[in-house]
Amino acid sequence: AQVESDVPTAALAKKRTFKKFSYKGVDLDTLLDMPTDDLVKLFPARIQRRLSRGLTRKPLALIWFFFGHMKRNAPPGEKPEVVRTHLRNMVIMPEMIGSIIGVYNGKTFNQIEIKPEMIGHYLAEFSISYKPVKHGRPGQGATHSSRFIPLK
Repeated sequence: AQVESDVPTAALAKKRTFKKFSYKGVDLDTLLDMPTDDLVKLFPARIQRRLSRGLTRKPLALIWFFFGHMKRNAPPGEKPEVVRTHLRNMVIMPEMIGSIIGVYNGKTFNQIEIKPEMIGHYLAEFSISYKPVKHGRPGQGATHSSRFIPLK
């Protein structure tokens, strides 16, 4: 009986520590303060190439929208309003963390909350544009598999 009473006190004494996020060994605060040229060097080659060739008007406007409008207008402790975009090939940058983006999948806008783990990925990776195939069901559609369904 005495052992059982010690277990809850030990659990309460030990606080849960959260893992501090880092992208390729650089912590989040440093990433946010880092100049764009240094940040680009941390990204994979495909993204480095894309960013080195310059951002066009639309992705640049989206980034500036996150910088100014969304961060200032959101009250502290509340989620910012959703930004809807068709730019599925936009690379997630550290400035976007904490914002909510509606990414178009061809039919609807899927809402995505940007987390630090998403840095360096494309928006499209988090908004699937097709309905996954469910195999193994004969009799659906006009294919060869739907021709013959044996009677039991």
